[in-house]
Amino acid sequence: MTQNKSVCDESVFASIYNSYAKDLHNYLYYKYGDRYDPNDTVQEAFVKLWNNCKEVTIEKAKGFVFMVSKNMMLNEIKHQKVVLKHQQVKPKDYTNENPEFILEKEQFYKKYQRALAKLTEDQRVAFLLCKTEGKKHQEIADMLNITKKVAEYRIYTAFNIIKAEIKELN
Repeated sequence: MTQNKSVCDESVFASIYNSYAKDLHNYLYYKYGDRYDPNDTVQEAFVKLWNNCKEVTIEKAKGFVFMVSKNMMLNEIKHQKVVLKHQQVKPKDYTNENPEFILEKEQFYKKYQRALAKLTEDQRVAFLLCKTEGKKHQEIADMLNITKKVAEYRIYTAFNIIKAEIKELN
């Protein structure tokens, strides 16, 4: 991009959006889950980028949307903690699946969740980006601003922890 272009230029903004929106969504989803609606947060982050386009350089745009969205998620989590104190969640009381299958699925899911919980946040994010999203190690390293070796180590360590935890819980 030429030097006279700015984030306020619609084609530049569209390019930034197309380059980072999906990765930002996946990052938020893996870090915070879908409970806090990463889709809306991604959209709001890009709206804020547009509203601040004169202050944000093209080189800083990715960092801006990632930081803004992370802060919005943290604020939403704080808000949801208050809301959850005043709500009751009714469980789904019907299904079309075999009871044995449901039980096995729930038990495995609990084991998997416990294993994921034992990971550090950095390990969990790198592992989920790799195994669930199919990102390559270099892509993960670029997204998280780490080296490829660090990304590989986090994924490898996370995989071994999860494997050991699930095996131990059987």
